[in-house]
Amino acid sequence: MADTQYILPNDIGVSCLDCREAFRLLSPTERLYAHHLSRAAWYGGLAVLLQTSPEAPYIYALLSRLFRAQDPDQLRQHALAEGLTEEEYQAFLVYAAGVYSNMGNYKSFGDTKFVPNLPKEKLERVILGSEAAQQHPEEVRGLWQTCGDLMFSLESRLRHLGLGKEGITTYFSGDCTMEDAKLAQDFLDSQNLSAYNTRLFKEVDQDGKPRYEVRLASVLGPEASLDSEMTSKLKSYAFRGSHFQVTRGDYAPILQKVVEHLEKAKAYAANSHQEQMLAQYIESFTQGSIEAHKRGSRFWIQDKGPIVESYIGFIESYRDPFGSRGEFEGFVAMVNKAMSAKFEWLVASAEQLLKELPWPPAFEKDKFLTPDFTSLDVLTFAGSGIPAGINIPNYDDLRQTEGFKNVSLGNVLAVSYTTQREKLTFLEEDDKDLYLRWKGPSFDVQVGLHELLGHGSGKLFVQDEKGAFNFDQETVVNPETGEQIQSWYRSGETWDSKFSTIASSYEECRAESVGLYLCLHPQVLEIFGFEGADAEDVIYVNWLNMVRAGLLALEFYTPETSSWRQAHMQARFVILRVLLEAGEGLVTVTPTTGSDGRPDARVRLDRGKIRSVLKSTGDVAGGRALYEGYAAVTDAPPECFLTLRDTVLLRKEARKLIVQPNTRLEGSEVQLLEYEASAAGLIRSFSERFPEDGPQLEEVLTQLATADARFWRGPSEAPPGQA
Repeated sequence: MADTQYILPNDIGVSCLDCREAFRLLSPTERLYAHHLSRAAWYGGLAVLLQTSPEAPYIYALLSRLFRAQDPDQLRQHALAEGLTEEEYQAFLVYAAGVYSNMGNYKSFGDTKFVPNLPKEKLERVILGSEAAQQHPEEVRGLWQTCGDLMFSLESRLRHLGLGKEGITTYFSGDCTMEDAKLAQDFLDSQNLSAYNTRLFKEVDQDGKPRYEVRLASVLGPEASLDSEMTSKLKSYAFRGSHFQVTRGDYAPILQKVVEHLEKAKAYAANSHQEQMLAQYIESFTQGSIEAHKRGSRFWIQDKGPIVESYIGFIESYRDPFGSRGEFEGFVAMVNKAMSAKFEWLVASAEQLLKELPWPPAFEKDKFLTPDFTSLDVLTFAGSGIPAGINIPNYDDLRQTEGFKNVSLGNVLAVSYTTQREKLTFLEEDDKDLYLRWKGPSFDVQVGLHELLGHGSGKLFVQDEKGAFNFDQETVVNPETGEQIQSWYRSGETWDSKFSTIASSYEECRAESVGLYLCLHPQVLEIFGFEGADAEDVIYVNWLNMVRAGLLALEFYTPETSSWRQAHMQARFVILRVLLEAGEGLVTVTPTTGSDGRPDARVRLDRGKIRSVLKSTGDVAGGRALYEGYAAVTDAPPECFLTLRDTVLLRKEARKLIVQPNTRLEGSEVQLLEYEASAAGLIRSFSERFPEDGPQLEEVLTQLATADARFWRGPSEAPPGQA
């Protein structure tokens, strides 16, 4: 059996995303709008399979064929007859549910591969003897031959997502290195092209020189169109002695489905902002234009307080090893009015609270752009995972001049972050009950501050294409050195492109730090309804949760490559390290032995020191050198973090799987279809997700994967589908 780090346990938590009441309150028109947006999101989410690993599309197609032919209960009878135990079959169901939840065979939080927790030969018997194999023997056998070995392989390079020798990724061809990624980013910057909707493919010509293809995601291919914005970019370039070719058409048939449903959603839009937003998204996905997506995002920002909220596109860059390419993501949600009222109060207080942050006014935006900040109940979240909150759009220029929106995903928070007392690790017994009581409320406060005043604060110093600066070079000084500002962003440069591999983690660290800083403010606690002893408990548990999260984050560190696999987790470890170093005894992490005789550890937080320490440790600036220093994991005493990592892995609790509903159009009415909170229920939700064209989608995915398979195939490997 595989190392437990690379399997999903049979007792993994599975929860249903409850949005029944919010959906019930929608009008018929709002339901139709939400339905077609959800369809667009689910279709687009299939692109994530092609953004994860070479085998992910084949695994998805194989599972879909199996469970479309036989319900999980029906397949169980066949599996038991083939000699599987109940535990082995449950392990297979959990694996399949994990693939669907993560849109691939790598965990969305941590980027670690997971494999089936049963013998390969037993799973092969189940698959090749299944009803699906009886109906389509060549197709099912071909899929198994293509992905079976890779499904189980834990070869060192395949254990984690990464670039070059450090992991696998399909954002880049297999022979790309970090140097190739840097060169490509410089090329994209030189042409004012965003990396968000691109992939990079490298081939070597007969002269041994590299040739790079920058492929844009779009419905249209190389054919000419009336759109001069993108067609003028589709050509060959010579750049620093290398050849670059900009093409488009990545994920074309999938994006065609996205566009079709966005067109249908337009008919049910509540206002002109939504209509124009959708029109620009359609343009973006059709032409491959990030500028069109930016225009759509402008209309989205202007659409204040909609009943049905959504966003869709190539959004977050966490899983790109270089940190610039966006994973496809689409969500549809409905307003939770009670929690949104608290967030509106927080927004109204934002300008005053920003003044409390420990940096000079010149480092804040010239004018605070009041955002929407709502609590939403998610109907659909397509992608590799569901976050607790979102601050978007991620385009720096829009955030600086147009604004942004914050959303807290209330029904996600309700199910994702609950923990049973017996599974609550690394805390003192005296803290556990307090933690369980106040973790949810304190997390509401932290998410609100993190998204609104963390991601929403701060100013990028920029020199535009005309040479004009957005700050006064004569008067603005660096508070660390007392000298004038020496560096800034040039036209076309972004936070992601400039800081690349640490950009996401650095930004998450800043946002989390702002949340810790401002949760001490009485006005913030009053907004969320906490005063007196309750307020003190919320503060304590918020800090306690953060330092515990810093310890748990060690799961996402890879000692072999000295690298982190998840931006949020790296950020939390950095915060823990900073507090340990500067906190004067505020935080201690002590290795111990548990009651079961196995290695354990305890996190302690001196609640009496929280308020006094924070002011003196608010500035954790200093750039890449300082950040990477704090992110380094060593075995230096007293904490011995490398040794503690083994303890964290020994006692880790798997991240919950979330079952999402479907919407189904019956006549002119939209029905909500819900499923049980189990691995089988999650599988059924996906089996019923594409009732009209499931087989065609599987064929599309495998055709797209096969067309690019050469970019990850070793020289001696056979083409996909061939033995």
